Amino acid sequence: MAMDHARVARDVVTYLGGADNIDAAAHCATRLRLVINDMDKVDQAALDKDPDLKGTFLAGGMFQIIVGPGDVDQVFDHMVKDHSVREVSKDEAKEEAAKSGNLFSRFIKMIADIFVPILPALIAGGLMMAINNVLQAKGLFGEQSLVDQMKWLKDYADLINLISAAPFAFLPVLVGFSAAKRFGGNVYLGAAMGAAMVSSSLLSAYSMANDAAANNFWLYQGIGTDCALTDASCIADLSAKGSIPAASAWYLFGIHVDKIGYQAMVIPIICVAFIMSVIEKWLHKRLSGTTDFLLTPLITMLVTGFLTFVAVGPLTRQLSVWITDGLNWTFNTLGVIGGLIFGLFYSPIVVTGLHQSFPAVELPLITELQNSGTGGDFIFPIASMANVAQGAAALAVFLRTRDAKMKGLAGAGGMSAIFGITEPAIFGVNLRLRWPFFVGMGAAAIGSAGVALFGVRGASLGAAGFVGFVSIRTDDIVKYLLLEALSFALAFGAAFAYGTTRGKASLAGDDVDADEAALEAEAMAEHAETVELPAEATEDFTVTAPIQGRAIPLSEVEDQTFASGMLGPGMAIAP
Repeated sequence: MAMDHARVARDVVTYLGGADNIDAAAHCATRLRLVINDMDKVDQAALDKDPDLKGTFLAGGMFQIIVGPGDVDQVFDHMVKDHSVREVSKDEAKEEAAKSGNLFSRFIKMIADIFVPILPALIAGGLMMAINNVLQAKGLFGEQSLVDQMKWLKDYADLINLISAAPFAFLPVLVGFSAAKRFGGNVYLGAAMGAAMVSSSLLSAYSMANDAAANNFWLYQGIGTDCALTDASCIADLSAKGSIPAASAWYLFGIHVDKIGYQAMVIPIICVAFIMSVIEKWLHKRLSGTTDFLLTPLITMLVTGFLTFVAVGPLTRQLSVWITDGLNWTFNTLGVIGGLIFGLFYSPIVVTGLHQSFPAVELPLITELQNSGTGGDFIFPIASMANVAQGAAALAVFLRTRDAKMKGLAGAGGMSAIFGITEPAIFGVNLRLRWPFFVGMGAAAIGSAGVALFGVRGASLGAAGFVGFVSIRTDDIVKYLLLEALSFALAFGAAFAYGTTRGKASLAGDDVDADEAALEAEAMAEHAETVELPAEATEDFTVTAPIQGRAIPLSEVEDQTFASGMLGPGMAIAP
């Protein structure tokens, strides 16, 4: 019986809550792709019961209705002409879907879109860092590290360290490429801006907090100065005297700009990529032909470069200083409550990349401990609690999820996190699902409150994870490991329990970028009807194959349109 396309279109619009509830509509070969304003107004059960519709599902921020080939375009036309539904292209529908949801949801979606493509590099780097930490750790396999015990390992460890550090030291390059793609700009211009922010002509952000390293860098550049760039009063004094070496800073239209890099920082390059993409797209609309080809990249890079080092970079770096000072005051003033607050917000700070400024606080604390035997680094053990908690939450996802891609990310990211590198777990798994991230924050807060309560302190910088005990004061090692175990158990138990109950749907792919073809097949399977074969079909007929090969069931074909039986029963041949 032929489909009544006008009737189907009318019912679809009605069940979706009316045309006013449909923000934008598009379609592909088999499905309506709809951006809905309020999902609470959608009667999904009624849509699923419609005999002419083959299923519904939500993916990529769009509500999708399977109509079938040859019918979907006609139903779509009736929706547009008869009910004034706003028609857009598939790409425009994706853009509209990305704008839907609250500000926090959109921010999380943006972060996931940027970081998911670069996760393989971060995961590999994180795991290699963990290997290097084990090789270099003193006290883990005796008084000497494995490298000291087996000299032939030294060069291998150095090579591993070099490669593992590259994705993080040059993270702005990777993020610049991916963020430019997310914002619709030229990806190579984005990568070029990221490279400029970590140029070897700039003082590394890693060295900024170390007076000796900073002065050595400027001396290497043939500059030399009596104060570090982090000493604001010294800089102000030299500036007033006009004696700051010109090569250590720019003076752009009277603005003093320090030549400092942005290694491992995330927020600055995301802001830069966004600004760059806006400028580039604005120019593309106003220039054309050869003029566009020559001038758009030039003007884009000039304007973006100026804004990067004059405004965006310094502002985000100052923000990191304020956060560092605020957390230092909070911990030292509020005690256990301060530790709880610091631990709660440590992982969100990692998301921004602002935790890279913490060594400026940690190094003086470590120096004080070495000189006087009192005090110590409180940031390192708190970072360890947060890292282990996020890793435990990711490992719980690994055990609960059925999605193969998510399982791979959760397993590798979780192991990397408990050894000290959390970016793969946070960006690849926990933030995308949201609830594991919040679970990790809560567990880290409890573990960090214990750090403040028992006075656990670090004696050196190291891997902020389970192997980090080698960097803890000797008297605090047992307490540190017990608190690590507590953070892990709380995060893993809570995430596993939530993933088994309320978080189960997200693990099946509802809240992540799921495989739409698989979702379509699953939705169609739920509405499939049993086909009764005619009597003559039960007889044995010989079928001549057009090619030689192995006969396989249609369900094993990768193309879900055929595998689902949408185009009718059949079989396939693997040549």
